[in-house]
Amino acid sequence: MALVFIGLGSNLGDTKGHVRSSWQRLGNHVQITLLALSSPYQTAPVGMDSDNWFTNAVGVLQTDLSGHELLAIMLGIEQEMGRDRSRGMDRTVDLDILYYDDDIISDTDLEVPHPQMNRRLFVLAPLAEVAPDHLHPLLQQSSLQLKRFCLGDDVQKGEW
Repeated sequence: MALVFIGLGSNLGDTKGHVRSSWQRLGNHVQITLLALSSPYQTAPVGMDSDNWFTNAVGVLQTDLSGHELLAIMLGIEQEMGRDRSRGMDRTVDLDILYYDDDIISDTDLEVPHPQMNRRLFVLAPLAEVAPDHLHPLLQQSSLQLKRFCLGDDVQKGEW
């Protein structure tokens, strides 16, 4: 079973509800076991022209699915929940594989660890909450260390 860390986000409608619903939908899959979900974090949009703040979280799960199989399920959930995958668009839900065990995957469909995560406080804050000591397999720094060195991004911890 692979230990997988998932980034979850939404900036349209009931953002907390969309994040929780997408997490629950992942758990409905027979080959996925949900282990933990961080607190929700309210964050300003990064790299897009929007006034809608995001609700972001990080979830931890176990699966015997491959990274590509898990990605296909995540993309299906995004589609079911009305995600417009056009670049720069607001999102009902956004799901990203941050870590898949300590694997390094780099192809046209999937890049793990997520290539931008070490520069995104909206990922590192919830990641440090659920797995402060987890090491980035390329950078060899813990989630907490990466969070401490990440600057920018307005991030506010909330409650479900």
